[in-house]
Amino acid sequence: MPDQNTPDATDDLAPAGKSQVAAFFDVDNTIIRGASAFHLAVGLYRRGFFRKWDILTFAIHQSRYLMFGENKAQIDEVRSRALEIMAGHSVAEVTAIAEDVYDEVLCLRIFPGTQKLLDEHIAAGHQVWLVTATPVEIGELIARRLGVTGAIGTVAEHQNGFYTGRLVGDMLHGKAKASAVQAIADRDGIDLSRSYAYGDSAHDVPILSKVGNPCAINPDARLRRHARDVGWPIREFRGKRRAARRGVNAASFAGLVWVASLVVRAIRRGARP
Repeated sequence: MPDQNTPDATDDLAPAGKSQVAAFFDVDNTIIRGASAFHLAVGLYRRGFFRKWDILTFAIHQSRYLMFGENKAQIDEVRSRALEIMAGHSVAEVTAIAEDVYDEVLCLRIFPGTQKLLDEHIAAGHQVWLVTATPVEIGELIARRLGVTGAIGTVAEHQNGFYTGRLVGDMLHGKAKASAVQAIADRDGIDLSRSYAYGDSAHDVPILSKVGNPCAINPDARLRRHARDVGWPIREFRGKRRAARRGVNAASFAGLVWVASLVVRAIRRGARP
């Protein structure tokens, strides 16, 4: 629920021309609980893309992310390893697996409160964009399934339909997100002073600062402090914070133990004569 004395983020939501007003949503922990790329990694692991130790490493990072929020150094480390692993695989193959992962996992992890905000913006005739550090193919898939305008994300280079293991440009993160939002606004004639942005991390401050109607959703500690300092609305869709923190910790460590046990059992089986 919103923090006390915090105005509803959609109090002033009103119909507008498509080219005038937009809503920009971060994805991980704003729309979907946890990191969408982690769930894709699990799906790829089950299909033989990753080694057991890779998925265990990704699970540890997912647990840290759920408990403490984003850490750019960790994100960069996971990104680099994932790019190496993806080299040589086809875009079509990964996209097909992502479709399965959405149906099996991601659609079940959408925050109902954020879904309501998305629906309200769509009903108001606003453009609705997902802005995420997740690979753009995954962002576009989620956007298509949610029925929104589109997505901008990190672009992994591919040639002749196969990933090269390199990025096109840099990871879409922090100030890069803000630049991407500005580019869309310039292209489509969007009035950012009337537009909306939603994010969960202090790294989303650049895009939140770009619009006239910013809102922190499920914010990490740094974004929560900043939002209170500058008077931005705060929406909490994880339930009561203490209960949510306990639940997230328990779920995170339970998931980590489960993945670790799978790895250990697999190693033991492999060691048997």
